[in-house]
Amino acid sequence: MVAGAFPIAKLLTLGARQLSRPLAARIKAGARASPFFRAYICLPPAQLYHWVEMRAKMRIMGFRGAAVKPLNEEAAAELGAELLGEAIVFGVGGLCIYLEYARQAGQARRREEEQAAALREMAAGLERMRAELDALKAAGGGGGAEAGAAHGPAPGSAHGPTPGAAQGPAPGPAH
Repeated sequence: MVAGAFPIAKLLTLGARQLSRPLAARIKAGARASPFFRAYICLPPAQLYHWVEMRAKMRIMGFRGAAVKPLNEEAAAELGAELLGEAIVFGVGGLCIYLEYARQAGQARRREEEQAAALREMAAGLERMRAELDALKAAGGGGGAEAGAAHGPAPGSAHGPTPGAAQGPAPGPAH
């Protein structure tokens, strides 16, 4: 196996996602124990979630305008802690996806830059070869007899075979 072919970034992403679950469980336990977390972090999102969920269920069942009673504090704290834990896991997963996308986009950009550099290098080489060819033609008298003798007569040139002339032994009867 090639050392560079091992997807270390994917392994780190998986590790981060797996570590986010125990981290979320610790934060949930701290949220249940701390009065500040309970009052300002867990309860408001839990009450809002409960209100939206109950309104949606009531509308589906056909009840319009019915009031939604808020959750008691203990149930809201538990629901809020669960929402917080799920938000942490979801956030870590989203961050991992974003980082993987950014890594692959960077690789694609580097690959395109390398291809563009190779294309520029090939174009510069082609221009050098054209300049050398022009210099050789100029040194050889503009591609006169010396240049033509090296490669033989060009097709259709005055030095080539005349049209209609035999180019070898005439085909004879087969024996």
